Amino acid sequence: MAEELLINVNPFETRVALVAHGLLQEIHLARATGYSVTGNIYLGKVERIVPGMQAAFVDVGLARPGFLHARDIDSPRIFQNDDDDSRKHKPDIRDLLHDGQAVLVQVEKDPIASKGARLSTQLALASKYLVLMPNESHIGISQRIDDENERERLRTTLAAIKEAQNLSGGIIARTAGERASQEHLAQDLKLLSRLWERVNARVQGAQAPSLIYEELPLHTRMIRDLVGPDTDTIFIDDQDTFHRIHHYVDEYIPEYSDRLQCYGERRPLFERHGVEDEVARALEPKVTLKSGGSLVIEQTEAMISIDVNTGGFLGGHSLEETVFRANMEAAAAIPRQLRLRNLGGIIVIDFIDMEDEEHQRQVLRALEKAVEADPARTRLEGFSSLGLVQMSRKRTRESLAQSMCAPCGHCNGTGLVRTPESTCVEVLRALSQDYQARCRNKSVEGDYMIRAPEAVVDRLLDEDAEHLAQLSQTIQREIRIQVEPSYLEGQFDIVLVQPVAR
Repeated sequence: MAEELLINVNPFETRVALVAHGLLQEIHLARATGYSVTGNIYLGKVERIVPGMQAAFVDVGLARPGFLHARDIDSPRIFQNDDDDSRKHKPDIRDLLHDGQAVLVQVEKDPIASKGARLSTQLALASKYLVLMPNESHIGISQRIDDENERERLRTTLAAIKEAQNLSGGIIARTAGERASQEHLAQDLKLLSRLWERVNARVQGAQAPSLIYEELPLHTRMIRDLVGPDTDTIFIDDQDTFHRIHHYVDEYIPEYSDRLQCYGERRPLFERHGVEDEVARALEPKVTLKSGGSLVIEQTEAMISIDVNTGGFLGGHSLEETVFRANMEAAAAIPRQLRLRNLGGIIVIDFIDMEDEEHQRQVLRALEKAVEADPARTRLEGFSSLGLVQMSRKRTRESLAQSMCAPCGHCNGTGLVRTPESTCVEVLRALSQDYQARCRNKSVEGDYMIRAPEAVVDRLLDEDAEHLAQLSQTIQREIRIQVEPSYLEGQFDIVLVQPVAR
C-alpha cells in the first residue's frame, strides 16, 4: 500500500494525516491543550480506595483522578494464572494500596468525556521496533507477525541481545520490527534501556503527583508509529519542524531519511491532498458509498452502531445479489471509517439481511481483510441470530468528533429540538400552572407576556389562537406575545407585566 504522511504545523495546532492511495486513513490533532497523555508515566497519589470496584482513584495531576483497577497493578502476588482457584485468592485492593500512597503509573487510555484516565502500574516504553517492559521478563512477538520463521528469528535475536546487554526487563517486538536487522533491534533496546534509567532517576526525590516521563510530540510519535516500508513520502510544511524531525529520523530510523520532504508550495498541504474535505465528511453520521448505498454511523456512550443501507444502489440482477454487493462494499469501507473517526469500544454493524449463508461468510471475510490494515487491536464476531455483526476496537483517546466538537448547546447533544407545536403546548401548560400557583399564594397581579421564537409566536397567533383566547378568558388576564429573535427552538419565557390601563 503506497502511503504518504502529511505533517501540518502552525502556531495553534499540529495535524498529522496518513493518506493511502489518495484516501485519508488517520488524522491526529494536537492543540495548545496537548494531544494525548497515553503512554505518559506519572508518580501519582492514591486519593481513594473503592473496595466494591476493586479499584483506586489516583491523582496524577490531570483534571480528574485516574482509574487504577486491581488487575492493572503489577504485583507478584496476584494474577499468576487464570484458573478458578487463583481467582478466589486474589488479594483485596486494600492489601495492595492505601490512601495517600505514592505509586508509579502509566496512562493506558486518555480521559474521555466524564471518565478519568485509565492507569496501570505495568509500565511499557515504546520505540520504533520494540517495547520494553521493565517489570516483566518474557520476550513477546506482535500477533500481527504471522510468519513462524520470522517470529522464531525475532525471539532468538532478542534473547541474544538481551543477554549481551545484561537486561532484566521484558521485550515485545512490534509489528514494525518484522525483518528488522539485529543491529537496529540492538540499537532500539539500548535506547529504551537508557530511557528507563532516566525515568528511574527522575522518580528519585519526586513528589506526587508529578509527570515523570512524557511521550514524544505528536509529529515525532506518528513517525515512530505510522512510518513503515509502505511509506513513500513524509511531507512537513514547517522548516523548523522539518529539521527537528530530520534529526530524529537520522538518529533512530536512518533508512527513512530520504523519504522526508519539506513542503513549500503555495497551495496548503492538506488542501492539496483533500484532507480538509475528508475530515468534514468524517464528522457527519452518513457516509455515501460509491455504488449509491450508505452507512449511518452513530456514536453513543456505550457503543457504536453502524447501519448499512442500499440507498440508490440497484445494480444486481436480483434482490439478494443487490444486497450482497452493497454489503460487500460496506464491509470494505467500515474499518477505514472506524480508523479515520477513531471510534472504539463495542461496535455493532447492521448489514442488510442476506438469506444466503455463503454471502454472509464472504461479507465477514471482506470485513476481516479490511480490518487487517488497522493498527488498533480489534476483535470480530460472526453474524448473530439477529443478523448483526459485533466487533470491538481498542480505544485509547477521544474520537475525532469528541476532539473537534462539543455537544450542541441548543439540543444538549440529542440532535433533536421541540417542534413549534410541542413548544406551544408547553407554553400554555406552563402559563396555566403559573397562574394556579400565584392564586394559591394570593399574588396574582398584572398580565402575562410570552416571549418565544418567531415560529412559536406564529403558531400561537394562528393554529393555537383559540386555545390562547380560552386560557386568557379562564384566568381573566390579558396574554401578550413578543417575538425574541435570539431564542432557539423550544426556548420561551413567561413573565408577569403591569396591566395596561383601560
